[in-house]
Amino acid sequence: MGEKLPSLTPKKAIKAFERAGFVLLRQSGSHVVMVNETTDKQIVIPYHSKDIKNGLLISQIKRAGLTVEEFRKLL
Repeated sequence: MGEKLPSLTPKKAIKAFERAGFVLLRQSGSHVVMVNETTDKQIVIPYHSKDIKNGLLISQIKRAGLTVEEFRKLL
């Protein structure tokens, strides 16, 4: 699995998902829950001070119905 992404802060990842049509549904502690109202898909982004780990980010991208390449274009 040669999918590589740059290190992203939670804020940058959330902005990219917003460009893909996701909106903030709620925040539960240090996790942001976003939903795409047209596809009804939900993702959870940890909102910590550290960058998001690559594996977690890729799993959320796939859960959102995007490819890594599509997500990279949203950055």
